[in-house]
Amino acid sequence: MTSIPLTVYGIPNCDSVKKARVWLAERGADYVFHDFKKEGVPPQALDFWLSQVGWETLLNRKGTTWRKLEPSLQASVIDSQSARQVMLEHASVIKRPVCVLQGQVIVGVNPPAWQNVLG
Repeated sequence: MTSIPLTVYGIPNCDSVKKARVWLAERGADYVFHDFKKEGVPPQALDFWLSQVGWETLLNRKGTTWRKLEPSLQASVIDSQSARQVMLEHASVIKRPVCVLQGQVIVGVNPPAWQNVLG
């Protein structure tokens, strides 16, 4: 469908990431998958995501990883910088998938937004 470089960031066994990858494959979209577990979170990419969508959108406070963090660590997340540190140390607290296309960052399962940027 598109030759525009799309990058999908996430964890392969995450249901939301699986949904995104199936949706993209069904539409013939070319994309690169970046596995947080194997490749880590690129700090510069994280900084870009934070600048585009904000830490409140990017930080998944409903997930298992967040709930397993020490309460003191959870309480320390009060701004973009503190959230960034936790996301770098605990990649699974990042809401998934993070899709980046044409400078746009889409977080979570959002087919209408994907369709808009894919054209």
